[in-house]
Amino acid sequence: MPIVAQSTETTDWVSRFADEVIEESERRAPGKPVVVASGLSPSGPIHLGNLREVMTPHLVADEIRRRGYQVRHLISWDDYDRYRKVPAGVPGVDETWAEHIGKPLTSVPAPKGSAYPNWAEHFKAAMIQSLAELGVEFDGISQTEQYTSGVYREQILHAMKHRGDIDAILAQYRTKKAPAKKQQQKPVDEAELEAAEGSGAAAEDDGSSGSAGYFPYKPYCGNCEKDLTTVTSYDDDSTELTYSCTSCGFSETVRLNEFNRGKLVWKVDWPMRWAYEGVIFEPSGVDHSSPGSSFQVGGQIVGIFGGKQPIGPMYAFVGISGMAKMSSSKGGVPTPADALQIMEPQLLRWLYARRRPNQSFKVAFDQEIQRLYDEWDRLEAKVADGTALPADVAAHSRAVRTASGELPRTPRPLPYRTLASVADITAGHEDQALRIVSDLDPANPLASLDEARPRYDKAEAWINTHVPADQRTIVRDEPDTELLKSLDEQGRESLRLLLDGLAGNWSLDGLTHLVYGVPKVQAGFSADATPKELPPEIKTSQRSFFALLYQLLVSRDTGPRLPTLLLAVGQERVRHLLGA
Repeated sequence: MPIVAQSTETTDWVSRFADEVIEESERRAPGKPVVVASGLSPSGPIHLGNLREVMTPHLVADEIRRRGYQVRHLISWDDYDRYRKVPAGVPGVDETWAEHIGKPLTSVPAPKGSAYPNWAEHFKAAMIQSLAELGVEFDGISQTEQYTSGVYREQILHAMKHRGDIDAILAQYRTKKAPAKKQQQKPVDEAELEAAEGSGAAAEDDGSSGSAGYFPYKPYCGNCEKDLTTVTSYDDDSTELTYSCTSCGFSETVRLNEFNRGKLVWKVDWPMRWAYEGVIFEPSGVDHSSPGSSFQVGGQIVGIFGGKQPIGPMYAFVGISGMAKMSSSKGGVPTPADALQIMEPQLLRWLYARRRPNQSFKVAFDQEIQRLYDEWDRLEAKVADGTALPADVAAHSRAVRTASGELPRTPRPLPYRTLASVADITAGHEDQALRIVSDLDPANPLASLDEARPRYDKAEAWINTHVPADQRTIVRDEPDTELLKSLDEQGRESLRLLLDGLAGNWSLDGLTHLVYGVPKVQAGFSADATPKELPPEIKTSQRSFFALLYQLLVSRDTGPRLPTLLLAVGQERVRHLLGA
């Protein structure tokens, strides 16, 4: 039996939508599972903007499941859409793929070297794997299978019979086209990833209008398989349809009540599915929600099929910061798989859960990922000690678990920035990495690097794929004798104070206290003095001292946090490089 009481997490957007969806589902289809939906087009790499199309209904569906209701989250794979263009930068794809433009995505060859039978299956596979890692439960529906097996035959015949009504609705908007905007193309690390490119959005196709009038149906050519066809006649009684192909010149006459090689145009297809599946909740991107767009028009067309428009919040763009050139070569846009290579599923879920659908946000591939992880770890601590705000508690809960249980997590979640520094310095030597991370907390050392996984692996992947080579850390082999000789007495004393304190402070906290304390002691203050007790020039002295250490250790003015760097280099080598 459903748990009728509302969630206690009533301060977050997910709970509010769940309340509305449950109420609407009880009104439209009492006693039946609640249906939420997403649509994805595997026309190329399915990117992090597209992921919002899935995560928004997933989070709502999961909240409804937590309350004891049955829910179906449908993901319609729009793999029967036409192949529109050859995406740039996809490995194994060249200009010869242009000959397939106009065919269904499932009739286009997969990129060279792919293990999958066609273009659509190749790009679906990566997304399905990512959704599994993210804990997203869904029922996948292939539109190729739906159309070619005749599932929608009655809906197609109904649409053709009522083509005049559909045409009249579409005609209200055909004269209201907004002027085209000139938009400067942004590089991928600045671009906003629009989630609606799939699901037929790129087409916004009204239908086939030839000398015989308007038809909301497009056959795929029986000769070249392309949708560059025009319906030239149709008889409602016999369902006899004749079409011609403008690509190859082929024409034929078929009976639509037996013909399964074509589809309804997008602005009709989408509302037909709302009615057919009984969808209660489906979000849409900003382009779908503008005047005359498919969501608005669909709200009128769905009535022709005896259905109602779903509750459909508009969602904003997803931005990207710092996508490295190495990853950009995968097709120009970062995918969920790219993000999951460098961050745990909980963090990625949290990014989508904590912002309302109409709020944009960025997924970080640059140094910002370290700040995001710091923020996440602080939230974890606040949730654990009961000081987090209710909305933050709700977002955290949605990130770490679903109605089916907790997502796998790192047993010892050490700071991401620390693990990244360790991975950077050790360059793949796991025995050295274990030595360093064990020294982070000598009272409770790690027995195995597995205790820090998968977070350690994510941090290592970030270092290897998103940090430019000239920013990697290379520890010197021999001391910089010229620099050591050039030091004045104050510089030499600062090194002596550090070296004298190494053995007694050999932990992350101890070394942090030591490196910040040396300039304080040199200025006549206690190493424990707080910033309020110190003059402003102490900060300048600390920066100078840090720059000296970086030059002596890694021949740069900056680098990983010094306590982590010192632990990584090891006491003996630190003493050697600092001229002990």
